[in-house]
Amino acid sequence: MSEVVSLAGLSANRYTLFKIFKYTVYCLLAYNVYAFFVENHAAAGTVFADGVSLSKIIEAYNDSIDTLAWVLLLLVFELETWVLSDERLKGATKWALNAVSAFCYVFIIYSFYGYFSEMVSLTHLLPVTGSACDLAASGGWSMVLEQDDYVALTAANCGSLADTSLLRLADAQIVGDAEIWREIQWLAWVDVINAGAWLLVVAILAFDVWLQLRHQLSDSIMRYSQVIKGLLYFTLLLCAIYWGINGSFLDFWDAFLWLVAFFFIEMNLFEWQAETSAE
Repeated sequence: MSEVVSLAGLSANRYTLFKIFKYTVYCLLAYNVYAFFVENHAAAGTVFADGVSLSKIIEAYNDSIDTLAWVLLLLVFELETWVLSDERLKGATKWALNAVSAFCYVFIIYSFYGYFSEMVSLTHLLPVTGSACDLAASGGWSMVLEQDDYVALTAANCGSLADTSLLRLADAQIVGDAEIWREIQWLAWVDVINAGAWLLVVAILAFDVWLQLRHQLSDSIMRYSQVIKGLLYFTLLLCAIYWGINGSFLDFWDAFLWLVAFFFIEMNLFEWQAETSAE
């Protein structure tokens, strides 16, 4: 695919602005790797008070690892569908891109497992005997405010927890009331649904690219692919809206940027397929 052929109908100024906007979105997504790392690191210090073991790294830093792998995979799709010509997508170049993609898929699937494990861990909530202030007096306990947001449980804030609905994580000294845990469980489910939908999107997109490189991506296959991906993108949009209402701004902003970024990839693929069909 050549970027000179693609979007050839745009004026030079509009074409430049289009590229600036697209690569700005990509840079913002790259920055989110750092933003999620900071958030995950702060939460890991509370959830894994005894230290993060090697087997728990993916669970502790699932957001940042997942985002890094996705950024690399996005760059691969950008190279395949926009930057590199069909003639260059062969031999060592293609093998290198496949190797990077495989590396990313390992971590993306592993991150999906991390989201699933976190969701499962949140189903293991136990009732707390005694009051929140009794726990605060014993020391070593934390209070959950929202997903991945914890503070030390102290005499100053223990009164904000209703003792009748107090629940704790089974494998950590973290307490919260039932309503907060319920909201966090819903957010964890959305994380799983979102990660699963993205896995399906990239699987279909990778298959589209594979067919296109063999000049076998027909109009009918393209239409079926767009319908299925359209339903998946709609699911991802619903997840973003849910995060915007009930989650953190970072989750919403990241989800929105990813939808925009893959809209660009879909545009690349559409024009690439149209270009090949016209030959």
